[in-house]
Amino acid sequence: MDTGSIAWAVVATALVLLMTPGVAFFYGGLVKAKSVVSMMMMSFGALALISVLWVLYGASMSSVTGLWDFSGNPLTDLGLTNLAAGETANTDLLGSAFGATFAIITVALISGAIADRARFGSWMLFAGVWATVVYFPVAAWVWGGGWILHLGTVLFGEDSTTAVIDYAGGTAVHINAGAAALALVLVLGKRTTFGTVADKPHNVPLVLLGAALLWFGWFGFNAGAEWTNDLANVGLITINTLGATAAAIIGWLIVERVKDGKPTSVGAASGAVSGLVAITPACANLTPGWSLLLGIITGAVCALAVELKFRLGYDDALDVVGIHLVGGLIGTVYLGFFATGTGLFLGGGLQQLTLQMLAAGAVLAYSFGVAWLVATIIEKTIGFRLAPDAEVAGIDNSVHGESAYDMAVRETV
Repeated sequence: MDTGSIAWAVVATALVLLMTPGVAFFYGGLVKAKSVVSMMMMSFGALALISVLWVLYGASMSSVTGLWDFSGNPLTDLGLTNLAAGETANTDLLGSAFGATFAIITVALISGAIADRARFGSWMLFAGVWATVVYFPVAAWVWGGGWILHLGTVLFGEDSTTAVIDYAGGTAVHINAGAAALALVLVLGKRTTFGTVADKPHNVPLVLLGAALLWFGWFGFNAGAEWTNDLANVGLITINTLGATAAAIIGWLIVERVKDGKPTSVGAASGAVSGLVAITPACANLTPGWSLLLGIITGAVCALAVELKFRLGYDDALDVVGIHLVGGLIGTVYLGFFATGTGLFLGGGLQQLTLQMLAAGAVLAYSFGVAWLVATIIEKTIGFRLAPDAEVAGIDNSVHGESAYDMAVRETV
């Protein structure tokens, strides 16, 4: 492989890794000042834990040899010893590192739903178990040779050229994380202040910084895998990642202006993230114009979807469900209509739409079910939810013994 492609793989891996601190800033700015350390620690904790699990056995689980295998054997290459000794170790290890960054951010995304009320140790336990029994197998199904990758030939015959499209993680990352987030909020319940006081972001510039880092890193997220394809589609992926995200900001702000009278900077940041989510599965299979339409639809729909928690009574603190689950579903299903050459409205039939809906529904149901079961077991045994008095006092001091801002007045001598 040429050195330029290898260099891009290193850069893309670093870009995607940077997205997890970006999530930490984005989520940290959205919560109360007394919760920001806890919120950011959940992302950094996921970064540390999932990295270790990936090297130990996650990479081995994320590819399969049989179509209906649940996952790869976690004991096949403990610690990536064999991979590191192979003739193509240089590129193999680089590809594994790139895959690890996807696992990390998928887990980190879930944490925003349970802001202000989750114990750190319980969160880390959940993160490790969920990654092991949900993310690693789902990654194998979608990208690692599993049944979702081959669903087209399973349903429509060996001659079928139509396959599930999920270039960078509409199902494996965003629907997966969003469904788990929904399960967690149902198990942990509402915050003590939910619906009684306005939960305003404590630091809007931090939110915008986080969204900017996410957008920056997302070019590695979407275009990174092109290093194995001689960068053949990197131009299309790059312009789609730019255009859909920008259009989603506009869609979100229009809804805000009509609904609330004022477009907000937090709305712009949230709109950007929703657009990034939607274009993730679709970045290599839409023309730029259809990407713009996807973005503006997603921004508008997600701006409305985040309000559902008040109507339906579930406390998704930082709108993981409204942005990642809804945005992931829109981006995944949209391909059934507008994927170049195979979409229903662009020369294809119902096959692409059928595949997209089945894949999305299967991942949603599996992730939700397992997350609910794991979270329930943790809550009933060691406890997942923070005590109400500790929540009111502030989770940063209660759990970490720290505060984000030292407000004490210091005397100078």
